[in-house]
Amino acid sequence: MQFFDGLGEVPPGLGPSAVAVGKFDGLHLGHRDVLRQLREVADRRGLLDAVVTFDRNPLSLLAPEKCPVPLVSNAQKRDLLETAGVDATLMLHFDAQLAAEAPECFVKSVLVGALHAEIVLCGVDFRFGTRGSGDVKLLRRLGVEHGFEVVILEDVQSNDAGASRRASSTWVRELLGQGQVREAAQLLGRPPSIRSTVVRGEQRGRELGYPTANLDPDIEGYLPLDGVYATWVVVDGARYGAATSIGNNPTFEGVPMHQVETHLFDQKLDLYDKPIGVQFVEYLRPMNRFDSVESLVAQLHRDDERIRVILAAEPDALPATG
Repeated sequence: MQFFDGLGEVPPGLGPSAVAVGKFDGLHLGHRDVLRQLREVADRRGLLDAVVTFDRNPLSLLAPEKCPVPLVSNAQKRDLLETAGVDATLMLHFDAQLAAEAPECFVKSVLVGALHAEIVLCGVDFRFGTRGSGDVKLLRRLGVEHGFEVVILEDVQSNDAGASRRASSTWVRELLGQGQVREAAQLLGRPPSIRSTVVRGEQRGRELGYPTANLDPDIEGYLPLDGVYATWVVVDGARYGAATSIGNNPTFEGVPMHQVETHLFDQKLDLYDKPIGVQFVEYLRPMNRFDSVESLVAQLHRDDERIRVILAAEPDALPATG
């Protein structure tokens, strides 16, 4: 996949192309269906298929109080788009200048000037340009003026997560916020995951016979509900079964909120300063307070046994991308 970090990186003569524009946060099933249709149209017409996305949610600048936490980092989004088979991605920096750009200018500079679009795919509620003043009607008029076709896509409805509704990043966040990582995985088409670097902790787990890798709080991806999870951990492209906890471990004093620790089964790896990915498979329990260290260790043994059973029943073909 060709990746352009800003309009200035797009080489002259790129295209002609079929283009889809959107935030693509999390790249859920709805997004994947858009990309499928994009590739099909591009293949039929002999065009490059290209995605235009943004380095942040526009709401982070326009209405920060309404801006949701992103499901994936920009690096994760790039990896997901590449895995989905996109030919080219243009990631625009959403700043005050772009926010103030008239819709006509956006079309002329990005869709026509940079990508030489012949087809533009968008949803029925697509908005673009300053304060969302551009709509589908305007896009079609500009398409006639500049020689590109506009294809309107229907929303993707999903029944995979235990309900029938429009597939959306909002729905994925709701599920993760309730610890429903299996249902979120169905909506995403893959396990929800985070990435970070292993840092040194208090080494309490080692003293208890359960050494854990502590993740740097600067985490890529969306943290699900606090608790203990059955997980896969990806290190250097290899995948290991693990128990992962999110929270402040109320049995001990002074543990930071939303600390993420993961215990890899049957491994003695030096993980310090290594980047790792954590894929969430199933929620086990909340972060309970135990009356004694012995009670905590007994619960860790039970967690270990249960997680091994859960992971043993998982398909072997999960992607080891983190």
